[in-house]
Amino acid sequence: MKKHQKFYLIIKRLIDILGSLVGIVFCLALFWWWVFIINLIVTKGHPVFCHVRTGKNGKHFKLIKFRSMRRDVDPDLTSEEIKSVDKPYTGFGKFLRKTSLDETLQLINVLTGKMAFIGPRPLIDKDEDHITIELRKANGSIKLTPGISGYAQINGRVIVSPEDKGKLDGYYYEHFSFWLDIKIFVITVLQTLHILKNKPQTKEEGK
Repeated sequence: MKKHQKFYLIIKRLIDILGSLVGIVFCLALFWWWVFIINLIVTKGHPVFCHVRTGKNGKHFKLIKFRSMRRDVDPDLTSEEIKSVDKPYTGFGKFLRKTSLDETLQLINVLTGKMAFIGPRPLIDKDEDHITIELRKANGSIKLTPGISGYAQINGRVIVSPEDKGKLDGYYYEHFSFWLDIKIFVITVLQTLHILKNKPQTKEEGK
Protein backbone atom coordinates (compact mmCIF):
# COMPACT_ATOMS: atom_id res chain seq x y z
CA MET A 1 0.00 0.00 0.00
CA LYS A 2 1.39 3.38 -1.05
CA LYS A 3 1.96 6.23 1.43
CA HIS A 4 -0.70 8.46 -0.12
CA GLN A 5 -3.18 5.59 0.13
CA LYS A 6 -2.45 5.15 3.84
CA PHE A 7 -3.13 8.86 4.33
CA TYR A 8 -6.29 8.63 2.25
CA LEU A 9 -7.61 5.83 4.49
CA ILE A 10 -7.75 8.37 7.33
CA ILE A 11 -9.68 10.84 5.16
CA LYS A 12 -11.86 8.01 3.89
CA ARG A 13 -12.85 7.05 7.43
CA LEU A 14 -13.76 10.65 8.27
CA ILE A 15 -15.91 10.81 5.12
CA ASP A 16 -17.59 7.54 6.12
CA ILE A 17 -18.39 8.83 9.60
CA LEU A 18 -19.80 12.14 8.38
CA GLY A 19 -21.63 10.59 5.43
CA SER A 20 -23.19 7.81 7.49
CA LEU A 21 -24.38 10.26 10.14
CA VAL A 22 -26.05 12.42 7.49
CA GLY A 23 -27.47 9.33 5.81
CA ILE A 24 -28.89 7.91 9.03
CA VAL A 25 -30.62 11.20 9.90
CA PHE A 26 -31.98 11.41 6.33
CA CYS A 27 -33.25 7.80 6.34
CA LEU A 28 -34.80 8.15 9.80
CA ALA A 29 -36.62 11.29 8.74
CA LEU A 30 -37.90 9.93 5.42
CA PHE A 31 -38.55 6.22 5.43
CA TRP A 32 -36.88 3.99 8.04
CA TRP A 33 -39.84 4.27 10.41
CA TRP A 34 -42.51 3.23 7.92
CA VAL A 35 -40.29 0.53 6.39
CA PHE A 36 -39.68 -0.84 9.88
CA ILE A 37 -43.38 -0.83 10.78
CA ILE A 38 -44.53 -2.44 7.51
CA ASN A 39 -41.79 -5.07 7.68
CA LEU A 40 -42.62 -5.69 11.34
CA ILE A 41 -46.12 -6.68 10.27
CA VAL A 42 -45.06 -8.61 7.15
CA THR A 43 -42.35 -10.63 8.93
CA LYS A 44 -44.46 -11.11 12.07
CA GLY A 45 -42.06 -9.36 14.42
CA HIS A 46 -38.67 -9.78 12.73
CA PRO A 47 -38.17 -6.72 10.48
CA VAL A 48 -34.38 -6.51 10.79
CA PHE A 49 -31.89 -9.17 9.75
CA CYS A 50 -28.27 -9.52 10.90
CA HIS A 51 -26.05 -11.72 8.78
CA VAL A 52 -22.49 -12.78 9.62
CA ARG A 53 -20.04 -11.70 6.91
CA THR A 54 -16.28 -11.72 6.44
CA GLY A 55 -14.78 -8.25 6.71
CA LYS A 56 -11.46 -6.50 7.17
CA ASN A 57 -8.53 -8.86 7.78
CA GLY A 58 -10.90 -11.81 7.53
CA LYS A 59 -12.71 -10.94 10.75
CA HIS A 60 -16.41 -11.70 11.00
CA PHE A 61 -19.03 -9.04 11.72
CA LYS A 62 -22.82 -8.73 11.63
CA LEU A 63 -24.15 -6.96 8.55
CA ILE A 64 -27.48 -5.22 9.23
CA LYS A 65 -30.33 -5.22 6.71
CA PHE A 66 -34.09 -5.00 6.58
CA ARG A 67 -35.37 -8.57 6.27
CA SER A 68 -36.53 -9.39 2.75
CA MET A 69 -36.54 -13.20 2.68
CA ARG A 70 -38.97 -15.45 4.46
CA ARG A 71 -37.72 -16.58 7.87
CA ASP A 72 -37.80 -20.24 6.88
CA VAL A 73 -35.31 -19.71 4.02
CA ASP A 74 -31.63 -20.39 4.75
CA PRO A 75 -29.84 -16.99 4.52
CA ASP A 76 -26.59 -18.72 3.54
CA LEU A 77 -27.95 -20.14 0.30
CA THR A 78 -25.89 -19.34 -2.79
CA SER A 79 -27.29 -17.38 -5.73
CA GLU A 80 -28.00 -20.55 -7.67
CA GLU A 81 -29.55 -22.30 -4.66
CA ILE A 82 -31.95 -19.42 -4.02
CA LYS A 83 -33.26 -19.73 -7.58
CA SER A 84 -34.51 -23.21 -6.75
CA VAL A 85 -36.52 -21.98 -3.73
CA ASP A 86 -40.20 -21.28 -4.34
CA LYS A 87 -40.99 -17.65 -3.47
CA PRO A 88 -38.00 -17.01 -1.15
CA TYR A 89 -38.94 -13.34 -0.59
CA THR A 90 -41.90 -11.73 1.06
CA GLY A 91 -44.00 -9.43 -1.11
CA PHE A 92 -42.67 -6.35 0.66
CA GLY A 93 -39.19 -7.91 0.66
CA LYS A 94 -39.18 -7.93 -3.14
CA PHE A 95 -39.86 -4.19 -3.09
CA LEU A 96 -37.06 -3.61 -0.56
CA ARG A 97 -34.54 -5.47 -2.70
CA LYS A 98 -35.61 -3.89 -5.98
CA THR A 99 -35.22 -0.41 -4.50
CA SER A 100 -32.14 -1.34 -2.39
CA LEU A 101 -33.92 0.02 0.70
CA ASP A 102 -32.99 -3.18 2.52
CA GLU A 103 -29.32 -2.16 2.21
CA THR A 104 -29.73 1.27 3.79
CA LEU A 105 -29.40 -0.08 7.34
CA GLN A 106 -25.77 -0.78 6.47
CA LEU A 107 -25.19 2.91 7.20
CA ILE A 108 -25.06 1.75 10.84
CA ASN A 109 -22.25 -0.65 9.91
CA VAL A 110 -20.43 2.23 8.24
CA LEU A 111 -20.79 4.46 11.29
CA THR A 112 -19.40 1.76 13.59
CA GLY A 113 -16.42 1.16 11.28
CA LYS A 114 -17.35 -2.38 10.24
CA MET A 115 -18.02 -1.18 6.71
CA ALA A 116 -17.23 1.74 4.41
CA PHE A 117 -19.22 3.35 1.64
CA ILE A 118 -16.75 2.01 -0.94
CA GLY A 119 -14.70 -1.16 -0.65
CA PRO A 120 -14.75 -4.88 -1.46
CA ARG A 121 -18.18 -6.30 -0.69
CA PRO A 122 -18.39 -8.33 2.55
CA LEU A 123 -18.59 -12.04 1.78
CA ILE A 124 -20.30 -15.06 3.26
CA ASP A 125 -17.71 -17.45 4.71
CA LYS A 126 -19.06 -20.34 2.66
CA ASP A 127 -18.77 -22.20 -0.63
CA GLU A 128 -17.81 -20.04 -3.64
CA ASP A 129 -17.00 -17.03 -1.48
CA HIS A 130 -14.09 -18.98 0.01
CA ILE A 131 -12.37 -18.64 -3.37
CA THR A 132 -12.75 -14.86 -3.34
CA ILE A 133 -11.64 -14.65 0.30
CA GLU A 134 -8.45 -16.60 -0.48
CA LEU A 135 -7.76 -14.37 -3.49
CA ARG A 136 -8.24 -11.30 -1.31
CA LYS A 137 -5.71 -12.66 1.14
CA ALA A 138 -3.27 -13.22 -1.72
CA ASN A 139 -3.66 -9.78 -3.32
CA GLY A 140 -3.95 -7.79 -0.08
CA SER A 141 -7.51 -6.51 -0.52
CA ILE A 142 -8.57 -8.42 2.60
CA LYS A 143 -6.86 -5.58 4.53
CA LEU A 144 -9.51 -3.11 3.37
CA THR A 145 -12.79 -2.36 5.13
CA PRO A 146 -15.65 -3.91 3.12
CA GLY A 147 -18.01 -1.51 1.38
CA ILE A 148 -21.68 -1.04 0.59
CA SER A 149 -20.55 -0.88 -3.03
CA GLY A 150 -17.24 -1.68 -4.67
CA TYR A 151 -15.21 -1.90 -7.85
CA ALA A 152 -16.29 -5.48 -8.53
CA GLN A 153 -19.98 -4.53 -8.21
CA ILE A 154 -19.90 -1.71 -10.77
CA ASN A 155 -18.07 -3.98 -13.20
CA GLY A 156 -20.41 -6.93 -12.84
CA ARG A 157 -24.04 -6.09 -12.18
CA VAL A 158 -25.29 -9.41 -13.54
CA ILE A 159 -22.86 -12.20 -12.66
CA VAL A 160 -19.25 -12.03 -11.48
CA SER A 161 -17.40 -15.28 -10.87
CA PRO A 162 -15.55 -15.74 -7.55
CA GLU A 163 -12.25 -15.55 -9.43
CA ASP A 164 -13.23 -12.32 -11.18
CA LYS A 165 -14.39 -10.80 -7.88
CA GLY A 166 -10.99 -11.54 -6.37
CA LYS A 167 -9.14 -10.01 -9.34
CA LEU A 168 -11.29 -6.87 -9.34
CA ASP A 169 -10.85 -6.49 -5.58
CA GLY A 170 -7.10 -6.81 -6.10
CA TYR A 171 -7.19 -4.05 -8.73
CA TYR A 172 -9.07 -1.81 -6.31
CA TYR A 173 -6.53 -2.47 -3.56
CA GLU A 174 -3.70 -1.43 -5.87
CA HIS A 175 -5.39 1.69 -7.20
CA PHE A 176 -7.90 2.92 -4.60
CA SER A 177 -8.02 6.69 -4.23
CA PHE A 178 -10.46 9.51 -3.58
CA TRP A 179 -11.22 9.87 -7.28
CA LEU A 180 -11.70 6.14 -7.87
CA ASP A 181 -14.09 6.04 -4.90
CA ILE A 182 -16.01 8.99 -6.33
CA LYS A 183 -16.24 7.18 -9.68
CA ILE A 184 -17.52 4.00 -8.02
CA PHE A 185 -20.05 5.99 -5.97
CA VAL A 186 -21.40 7.87 -9.00
CA ILE A 187 -21.64 4.73 -11.14
CA THR A 188 -23.38 2.90 -8.29
CA VAL A 189 -26.00 5.67 -8.02
CA LEU A 190 -26.53 5.71 -11.79
CA GLN A 191 -26.86 1.92 -11.95
CA THR A 192 -29.35 1.96 -9.08
CA LEU A 193 -31.45 4.62 -10.81
CA HIS A 194 -31.32 2.57 -13.99
CA ILE A 195 -32.57 -0.46 -12.07
CA LEU A 196 -35.46 1.54 -10.66
CA LYS A 197 -36.48 2.77 -14.11
CA ASN A 198 -36.17 -0.58 -15.83
CA LYS A 199 -36.52 -4.25 -14.93
CA PRO A 200 -34.60 -4.60 -11.66
CA GLN A 201 -32.01 -7.28 -11.02
CA THR A 202 -31.96 -9.11 -7.71
CA LYS A 203 -29.06 -8.81 -5.33
CA GLU A 204 -28.34 -12.48 -5.88
CA GLU A 205 -27.61 -11.77 -9.53
CA GLY A 206 -24.95 -9.23 -8.57
CA LYS A 207 -24.32 -10.41 -5.00
